[in-house]
Amino acid sequence: MHLAYPAVLSALLFCTGLYGVLARRNAILVLMSVELMLNAVNLNLVAFDVWLSRTAEETLHSGQALTLFTIAIAAAEIGIGLAIVLAVHRNRGTADIDRLRDTSERHDPDGTDHDARTAERSDEAQKAEAPA
Repeated sequence: MHLAYPAVLSALLFCTGLYGVLARRNAILVLMSVELMLNAVNLNLVAFDVWLSRTAEETLHSGQALTLFTIAIAAAEIGIGLAIVLAVHRNRGTADIDRLRDTSERHDPDGTDHDARTAERSDEAQKAEAPA
C-alpha cells in the first residue's frame, strides 16, 4: 500500500477534528474532536513507521511504540476531561462552552462583586424578617 493513502486519510481526520474543536460549543463534542485529532496522529505514526521499516535494515518500530503511549495519554485525558465536564455540568447546569463563559462571576464597574452584593442583600432581608 502506498504511503499517500493513510497520509491523506490522516489529514482528513485531523481537519475534521480541528473543525470540531473550533466550531462546536458542547464540551463533550470538543473532547471527541480532540480524540479524533489524536487518532489521526496515531495513524500517521504507524503509517510512517511501516514505511520507514521497509527502507531501514533495523526495524525498531518506534512509531508503533509512540502510538501506544499516545493512546494511553489520550485515555487519561478523556477520563480527566469528562470528569471535569460532569462536575461543571452539575454546578452550572450546562456543558455549553459559550454559556459557561457567560455565567462566570460578573464584576460591576464600581469594583464590587455582583455575588458579594447579592449576599449583602440576602443578609439585610434576613435581618428585616427577624421579629423585633
